[in-house]
Amino acid sequence: MSIFIQGISQISIQQPLSEEWFDAPVIPHTIMSPSIDPDFGKYFSPMESRRMGVLIKRAIATSMDVMQKTGLNMPDAIIAGTGIGCIEPTEKFLTEMIENDEECLPPAAFSQSTHNTIAAQMALKLNCHGYNCTYAHRGTSFDSALFDAFLQFKLKKIESALVGSYDTMTENYFLMLSKLDYWKSDFCGIQQLRHSKSSGSISGSCSLSMMLSSLPSPQAWCELKDVEMFYRPTILQIKHNLNSILLRNELMLSDVDAVVMGWSGDRDNDDVYYELKEHCFKDVPLLWYKQLFGESFSASAFGTYVASVCLREGRIPKHLFFFPEDFEKVKNKPRNILVYNHFHDRDHSLILLSK
Repeated sequence: MSIFIQGISQISIQQPLSEEWFDAPVIPHTIMSPSIDPDFGKYFSPMESRRMGVLIKRAIATSMDVMQKTGLNMPDAIIAGTGIGCIEPTEKFLTEMIENDEECLPPAAFSQSTHNTIAAQMALKLNCHGYNCTYAHRGTSFDSALFDAFLQFKLKKIESALVGSYDTMTENYFLMLSKLDYWKSDFCGIQQLRHSKSSGSISGSCSLSMMLSSLPSPQAWCELKDVEMFYRPTILQIKHNLNSILLRNELMLSDVDAVVMGWSGDRDNDDVYYELKEHCFKDVPLLWYKQLFGESFSASAFGTYVASVCLREGRIPKHLFFFPEDFEKVKNKPRNILVYNHFHDRDHSLILLSK
């Protein structure tokens, strides 16, 4: 069974619900850049809006937007990934619990503090009663959600799915992660991230929804050919898995036009990608995206998003190349793009997309 990405919608630090960033990206100038929200009044009544946290609003807005654009109004499944869930209502509930001595606590914030409330709220708003699942696996939450959807299609249990990944950042959680060196102490621009030898990156938020379907259509962005995940692999195991995924899809490494990697400016994170370049992708152009969307537990979703837009547009803009000289290597329209993600060099994933 073939699987097609019919459309994707995103809210981030780039222009929301659009692909303006492809030719005119918003360049982050601070370590913590807020997301640009659309007009939520198009999607919620004032009463609904008051009861919802910002991440729930973003998740439903991107879902409704992608459904409207693709014309698929009732997916067979809703599968979400989130690293930390709705952190804003969680903080609010815990703060009220302390301030009120654990008495007379309003329940609205608590009900939105659970991780699976995102997919549940989406299902309630869309009136979708099919398969519903949430993955909370930190930096591989999106990859796990996409892998689940891929398996459901291959088992012929579903013919369409709304798959997404959703995380936001609050000032308190930003400060907490700062103590673990998640962020740069100062930020001097994209070039600093490209050549950084220090720890930390820049923070971003993610709300991304994609519509998958087994039915081909003229407006489909690309085809999801394969997804594979592996745990603590050696370089030899990565090579084996790479060769396996290419062999299954009757491709060679020379057929891959680019590899999207999660370079972020963090020394430990990027060392893995430098090693992969040296041993696995020496002659393949390498792309990055976290310089535009920031780092978050759901950031890997933007890797698949960026690759999908490149295949839909039939070109790769120069600002996406991690090594600018690779721009000259791409002569034809890209037809096959690999997305490689890892989290703490422990959980690795490979995603193959084709025109």
